[in-house]
Amino acid sequence: MALAFDEFGRPFIILKEQQQKTRLRGLDAQKSNISAGKAVARILRSSLGPKGMDKMLQSPDGDVTITNDGATILEQMDVDNQIAKLMVELSRSQDYEIGDGTTGVVVMAGSLLEQAEALLDRGIHPIRIAEGYEMASRIAVEQVEKIAHKFEFGEANVEPLIQTCMTTLSSKIVNRCKRSLAEIAVKAVMAVADLERKDVNLDLIKVEGKVGGKLEYTELIYGIVVDKDMSHPQMPKKIEDARIAILTCPFEPPKPKTKHKVDIDTVEKFEALRKQEQQYFDEMVQKCKGSVLQDVGATLVICQWGFDDEANHLLMHRNLPAVRWVGGVELELIAIATGGRIVPRFQELTPDKLGRAGLVREKSFGTTKDRMLYIEHCANSKAVTIFIRGGSKMMIEETKRSIHDALCVARNLIRNNSIVYGGGSAEIACSLAVEAAADRYPGVEQYAIRAFADALDAIPMALAENSGLQPIETLSAVKAQQVKENNPCCGIDCNDVGTNDMREQNVFETLIGKQQQILLATQVVKMILKIDDVITSSDY
Repeated sequence: MALAFDEFGRPFIILKEQQQKTRLRGLDAQKSNISAGKAVARILRSSLGPKGMDKMLQSPDGDVTITNDGATILEQMDVDNQIAKLMVELSRSQDYEIGDGTTGVVVMAGSLLEQAEALLDRGIHPIRIAEGYEMASRIAVEQVEKIAHKFEFGEANVEPLIQTCMTTLSSKIVNRCKRSLAEIAVKAVMAVADLERKDVNLDLIKVEGKVGGKLEYTELIYGIVVDKDMSHPQMPKKIEDARIAILTCPFEPPKPKTKHKVDIDTVEKFEALRKQEQQYFDEMVQKCKGSVLQDVGATLVICQWGFDDEANHLLMHRNLPAVRWVGGVELELIAIATGGRIVPRFQELTPDKLGRAGLVREKSFGTTKDRMLYIEHCANSKAVTIFIRGGSKMMIEETKRSIHDALCVARNLIRNNSIVYGGGSAEIACSLAVEAAADRYPGVEQYAIRAFADALDAIPMALAENSGLQPIETLSAVKAQQVKENNPCCGIDCNDVGTNDMREQNVFETLIGKQQQILLATQVVKMILKIDDVITSSDY
């Protein structure tokens, strides 16, 4: 971009390669950006809430994903527009920070943009709108904190955690099994949680899936499930009180690192080489199993690399079961669970580096040859596995995403045990508080603050719409009830239970998730409103 002056001294801008660029300025740029943001929000609006619809997305290589998780839908969508990409980022940041509420945050941002468009048409400056939104978001966050309740729970009483996880799962495709899945998620989180530090490391929870069986067969294993089987079909399928050697070195004769050539010109030399190799393998197996000199005493070898048929045969011959080609992440989890050490060289193998597990068993599924290895009753139960069954690959993938959301919600509650009531009740309460506070601001900002209050109503409105209710009628009735009874727990009765009180329906959401939604949506909308010039290179 360069600035030049004509013969009368008037400045004008020369764009580099001007004929190949398109440029939008001022109000046109803002209108174009707002319509892009609204388009993304409109896609997600119909998948909000327990009666929300699912989206089917096909990737360029033909893989099909069916989901109603906002972050996944936007990740899989091929978005070109830069503002639409901002909405994708918004959903992703909500997913990374909170793990739940990814659809709601985009719907709220789209609604704020819609309200901003009306204000721009009235001639209000975008910066004043952005400032008004900022003030309103502060009021809303304070109000959410006021109406929040503390949830007391301990290792003995985890019912509050289960109820909150059930709310998250009720909007997913797995809602018919929400009770059992919520219990599994909470047990898994409690198993790996450090309640003193209020911290949960979700990496210690492995989510594994296998096609076949019913969703009801999903189980929690206090140990590790590895998608491998014993290296030899005749090895024992069940080992009790296993002592596990975890190796990252290959079971094969050493190869010199330099280029080498072995000349064998007689049968005797070949026999000598074969014997040498066999002796080397024998020593390896003996090292693991334990000899008179050094009693390592491993009863199972888990190896990161493979070994050839000869090594396999020798292991079988010496009654030492082995598993090969186990991934690095799984090895680490096995080491954490069994209390073992990962050994990089055979020479370093000592009895104190072995892991211990009460039971190692191989389990086969259905009529297929699929087998998996269960390592259970471990010395340290800090690593657990959620094993999902389902009718199809798509079902299992969606269940994994749903379980991830539930795990994140349980983790958030352990970090901060405040909850607000769901069903749009928190948004309606915030909307009323922001509306009441607008009169205290004398400037133009009060228009933006009122617009923010209207925008908050978009979530309960979308919930009512997706549940097949009359949106405006239902929303106004619930709002009136909140004002009349001064009860911030009144929300939209999506499941047609017969009461609007979310306390009775046990519909909860985490406080930090709700606050994050409001703050993130406001930040992104402010950023979009501040853009007044869009220069894009054209496609040709």
